[in-house]
Amino acid sequence: MEGPRIEFYGGRWASTIPLLLFILWAIFQSGVLGIGDTNGLVIGALVATIIGMFFAKGDWKTYANTIFEGMTQRVAATAIVAWLWAGMFAETLQVGGFVDGLIYAADALNVGAATFPAAAFILAGLLATGIGTGYGTTVAFVTLFFPAGVLLGASPVLLFAAILSGAVFGDNLAPVSDTTIVSAVTQDSDIGGVVASRFKYAIAAAVPAFIAFLVMGSIMPGADLQGQAALEGTAPGLLHLVSMGIVIVTAIRGRHIVEAISWGIIAAIAFNLIFGLSTVSDIVAFTVTEPGAFTALPFVVVGDAAGVGGSLYAGALGFFPLIVLTLLIVSMARIMIQGGGFQAMQDILLNSVATTVRRAELTMVLGTAAINGMITINTAAEIAIAPYIARIGEKFNINGYRRANILDANTSALGYIFPWAGGVLVGYQVMVGPDGLGAQYGDAMIVNPIEVVPYVFHGWFLLFVFIIAAITGFGREYIADRRSEEVARV
Repeated sequence: MEGPRIEFYGGRWASTIPLLLFILWAIFQSGVLGIGDTNGLVIGALVATIIGMFFAKGDWKTYANTIFEGMTQRVAATAIVAWLWAGMFAETLQVGGFVDGLIYAADALNVGAATFPAAAFILAGLLATGIGTGYGTTVAFVTLFFPAGVLLGASPVLLFAAILSGAVFGDNLAPVSDTTIVSAVTQDSDIGGVVASRFKYAIAAAVPAFIAFLVMGSIMPGADLQGQAALEGTAPGLLHLVSMGIVIVTAIRGRHIVEAISWGIIAAIAFNLIFGLSTVSDIVAFTVTEPGAFTALPFVVVGDAAGVGGSLYAGALGFFPLIVLTLLIVSMARIMIQGGGFQAMQDILLNSVATTVRRAELTMVLGTAAINGMITINTAAEIAIAPYIARIGEKFNINGYRRANILDANTSALGYIFPWAGGVLVGYQVMVGPDGLGAQYGDAMIVNPIEVVPYVFHGWFLLFVFIIAAITGFGREYIADRRSEEVARV
């Protein structure tokens, strides 16, 4: 284990106290009180981290340093950068009328309220598979497709769940997804082979999920909105389909996701200005209180209070509370690793639970699910549990592809289900952030994260598929089933 080890009063299991207290706080806040507030979760994480410090032996210096060590983990920075760039991109598309364009297209194609969630699931899944970021997909679709669907009469809860399900699909299957890369590399498998081998599991979960969204779309009621709102769409905003296409194509061609989204932002700004979809001040605006020489500039406006605004500002600013929460969660996970909590779990799993191949695979499935319930940033959870999945799998000669599939599917699925999960909160933050959907359209556009839990169908079905696969042996392969050089190629 790298880094200093923290000793706790109560032994290794005491290192789990910060994360467990945070989960209890989140359950009470979101589940019991029905308060879906990211800022509240930030306070919960801070309080839990402070309480955990009292169980650490010594002068607390090592504990404090571990907090900073966790915050500097690359996995946290990756998620944060993706949110910032995706937020700026999605907000720029929105001021360019993309939502109006989607409403216009849905009306022209007769995509009604009942079928919109199912359509959103498919489209979100395709985008996430193309660009490799489920979080970025959630930001874009909640910003753009969500209000369009709700205005058409779709259930806000079901539509949010459909978007999250699409994000699960792409996060799990995309070759350029960070979870795909981590799962393959940590299990000594090549990325191409991993993606090809997991397709059957993804489809086995996606088909019933699509059917469930179709069925529930005709049952669950829409929000209480004006009936004529669905008829107000206009066609020009559909030009931004090209902006989204640029991001997808650039990402598929192997460019970094930051570069891909940056090209999308540039294209979106160009379309907005060339075709008059928005003004310069809609994109970036410096507000001053008194007219002056610089107010002749298109990005300087006069207002009641001085400040900075526009789509780029609002798109990035909305994720600041979630960024702080992410850093704290990754830090609490690092405390648990350095304190030996993960090692204690591994010892129990290896020595007492995983005694047969079937029980080993069930342990791997449920273990990754449990860890992701605690470490709600799915890539961070994957990195933490990956060495233990490798050890359990190698003990029973389970093929690297199979191990990678179990690891990735369950961390992807659970990362978009629980109310305190990063994938859920990133979408919720779009609804409640400054200039968010709630401010623009009203409270009907805000969904409490606890409400979507039962309806993230693809996430739940993917978990069930792997439980069934572990019990029945469906798709199980041993290392001898493939050439050793094929399994080991990275």
